Amino acid sequence: MTGEVVFSPLLPWPMIATFVGLGVVFALIGLLRGGAGALWRLLAVALITAALLDPRLVREDHEPQSDVVVAVVDESASQSVGERAARTQAALAHLKQQMKRFPDAELRIATVRDAVPKPGAGSDAEGTLMARGLRRALGGVPAGRLAGMVLIGDGQVHDLTEEDVAEWPQVAPVHVLLTGERDEVDRRIVVEQAPSYGLVGKQTEIKYRVEDRTGAKAGAGFGNLARVTLREGERVLDVAQIPIGRNSSFKVPLTHAGPTVLTLEVAPVEGELSALNNKTLVTINGVRDRLRVLLVSGQPHAGERVWRNLLKADPAVDLVHFTILRPPEKDDFTPLNEISLIAFPTRELFEIKLKQFDLVVFDRYVVRDVLPPSYLRNIDDYVKGGGALLLAVGPEYAAERSLFNTPLGRVLPAAPTGEMIESGFKPTVTETGRRHPVTGNLPGHGVVDADGKVASPKWGRWFRQVEAATKAGHALMQGNGNRPLLVLNRYGEGRVAAVLSDHIWLWARGFEGGGPYAELLRRTSHWLMKEPDLEEDNLRAEVQAGKLIIQRRSLAKDPTRVTVTHPDGEESQHDLKEDKFGVARLEVPAEAVGLYRVSDGRRQALAAAGTINPVEFADLRATDAVLGPLAKRTGGGVHWVMEGLPDIRMVRPDRDRSGKDWLGMIQNRAYVVTGVAQTSLLAPLALIILLLAAVMAAWWREGR
Repeated sequence: MTGEVVFSPLLPWPMIATFVGLGVVFALIGLLRGGAGALWRLLAVALITAALLDPRLVREDHEPQSDVVVAVVDESASQSVGERAARTQAALAHLKQQMKRFPDAELRIATVRDAVPKPGAGSDAEGTLMARGLRRALGGVPAGRLAGMVLIGDGQVHDLTEEDVAEWPQVAPVHVLLTGERDEVDRRIVVEQAPSYGLVGKQTEIKYRVEDRTGAKAGAGFGNLARVTLREGERVLDVAQIPIGRNSSFKVPLTHAGPTVLTLEVAPVEGELSALNNKTLVTINGVRDRLRVLLVSGQPHAGERVWRNLLKADPAVDLVHFTILRPPEKDDFTPLNEISLIAFPTRELFEIKLKQFDLVVFDRYVVRDVLPPSYLRNIDDYVKGGGALLLAVGPEYAAERSLFNTPLGRVLPAAPTGEMIESGFKPTVTETGRRHPVTGNLPGHGVVDADGKVASPKWGRWFRQVEAATKAGHALMQGNGNRPLLVLNRYGEGRVAAVLSDHIWLWARGFEGGGPYAELLRRTSHWLMKEPDLEEDNLRAEVQAGKLIIQRRSLAKDPTRVTVTHPDGEESQHDLKEDKFGVARLEVPAEAVGLYRVSDGRRQALAAAGTINPVEFADLRATDAVLGPLAKRTGGGVHWVMEGLPDIRMVRPDRDRSGKDWLGMIQNRAYVVTGVAQTSLLAPLALIILLLAAVMAAWWREGR
């Protein structure tokens, strides 16, 4: 409790001053003239003045407030290097223990993690934003209670400029505890230029360089060689020995549409601090310039125009279409090269330019000795080397002149029995087909109810089917009597599909409501051309909005457990639950910047959080160059944790705030007022009696 005298004047101060001045002047004049009652008049003026000032005694009840020490701890990815995490915990525990010695002070702790920038955000939105974290922590601390600040980290702060240091208030000291070591060595790989998109079948270029940093000097290893490896998944694409500090490049062929995830990794240098920034991820989206499709039609039928119209409707497709019209019963000894106006370019198409096509389609092709066995073997080699082959067959496939009876037969996934089935049926999706991305979730496919029964699809009927047995691959659709209708298979590096009916044109005509013929053929074609989104057995991962999104698709029903390796090397395991289409999804928090690895035991997926060259990994060495000026401006100190932890002292505001082995916190002695009591120092009745007595004494004295 404290007390003080305050005045509550009844009149403005100028009026009171004027009254006092006039009273004193008149009293002095009276004294100079020898007036007998002048002193009594002066006393009356004093009493009236006291009444006008109304003096009061004010007493306040104070409640002491504790001083606040704010500690900001760096928990970014660079803090996982070496012994930094352990030193951080040791420094924080030491700070807590030291603060227990001061019951009138409290410790408030805030943490700072990697800032992952959103798309379109500038470089100032990533890295270790410790200055921003400190300002947020100080937002709830009154300035009169702030005793000091302690920053625990490696000193790499990416949001503190020289202007910020010059404008920082000096009300309390900023102390820095560095968790790294002096003269650390670090090597990193930097991607100078990498395209976001590239043309499938063409080469794209990735420009990069390797930097060595030793202690406070950058580029100390310039002129030495570093070994850089380029990988796609686990497959090594290229290895190069390049000079440190000089730009180099890799030529990368894009073999498929969609994202191609590449990893560039540089071999570590002796004594290197960490390999966190020795690896970087580059994603290039493959775009097909023009799809070159070879359509070879044989037996004329109503569905031939469906294929042509479907392929010609896509402006991205370059269609080469040939129809072989000569029926097998035509035996007029006319030479084959004289049947049409132009000779059929068999050698050019099936020997010279075959590998230039992205897809080869045989539509009801009948063997008429136009394509000799050597050209059919070329198609075998084309598919085995990575090509795509699609067959739409009819009665000719079950006859003697079937393609299955040629050297191409070993490529085909379905073996005909020689029988044709000609009765109405609705195509349905098999159990495997419901899990396959080509036929899964086709419009109107028929859903599975709670009892496991499949509803009839909302499609029109077909009326003809080739009876065949699945020789290899998977039957995704079935027809009459659950016989295979659409069979897909992988052959060597390529893929092949067979549609065992020539009545898909009924869907195109809208018979009985039609069906999703365009979507089905589009998906089938793109699966054949290895579209990543249509892979039936894959593992994918990407980082969006601070979350690692994992997607696993499989034809098997076995539960899947994935292992996630975070940028700091920590591993976590998660179980995936799949939906009825065989797709399992999972979201895992991904707040750290860097490379995430996801593995299910057979496959591995990579995802990068942040930019190609994140600021957080630009320099992993601990330094006092960034926070040192701030500590110096506020009177704080900089200490390396590995060299010893400093003591904490409470000091007066006008004393030194740091020393060789100690950190000082300001002792503010702040308080809040909990109660106020006011007491008037003049009793009104006594004041009136004294005033009347003074006036009467002056009157009596002057009357004599």
